[in-house]
Amino acid sequence: MKKKLLSGLVAAALLGTVVLPVSAQNIAIVNGKAVPKERAEALKQQVERSGRPITPDIENQIKEEVIAREIFMQEAQKRGLEGSADYKAQMELARQAILIRELFADYQKNNPVTDAEIKAEYDKYVAANTGKEYKASHILVDKEDEAKAIIAAIKKGAKFSDLAKKQSKDPGSAARGGDLDWANASTYVPEFTEALVKLNKGQMTQVPVKSQFGWHVIRLDDVRDAQLPKLDDVKPQIAQQLQQQKLAKFQEDLRAKAKVE
Repeated sequence: MKKKLLSGLVAAALLGTVVLPVSAQNIAIVNGKAVPKERAEALKQQVERSGRPITPDIENQIKEEVIAREIFMQEAQKRGLEGSADYKAQMELARQAILIRELFADYQKNNPVTDAEIKAEYDKYVAANTGKEYKASHILVDKEDEAKAIIAAIKKGAKFSDLAKKQSKDPGSAARGGDLDWANASTYVPEFTEALVKLNKGQMTQVPVKSQFGWHVIRLDDVRDAQLPKLDDVKPQIAQQLQQQKLAKFQEDLRAKAKVE
């Protein structure tokens, strides 16, 4: 009898006719209404996309969240809130947002950034950043007379770093005694770059340098060959940047083709 029953179940399973119990298809029954497991799966995918690992505790939290939402939703429906104008407007905005997100996700899935594109972008970066890197310090003030007084004080023995901490209006470097760290000279405004590359190591500008930010007193602390990261170290960042550029171009193309009256 047992053998016959088992063989029947196997045959039914192979034919796809075994019907799972309702409890196996749903996460819970709330006030007589089934809550399908698909809701928990959808919420689980959102959590996974945020980068959080799905632990047993998280799975339990997701289950409780889905059940709580069903309880609150049933109460809102009892009160007739689904028929309100505000609810309908919010639902339409949510529908648009979800559909647009799916459109962008579909585009990115079908237009992935290739290794060749990443390598080409990296090569462009290398070409633009070869040469020398400069370790500079500066003191930035509002008036030329202030800059001249600082230069005079340094010549008399005052410490560049002390004056930078006290008088420089560049908050990023003032706290470090004027230190701008290593950088390609082209990253600075033209007037600053022009003055910097003329200095020898350890030398300071003898006259203030005017730029759009104010008056600079510049010192060249060191020079070295450009230190560039390896492709593998920046590959994820380049891929993300290119993906964003592709998506932006896709959006621009759609807007350009659209007939707006």
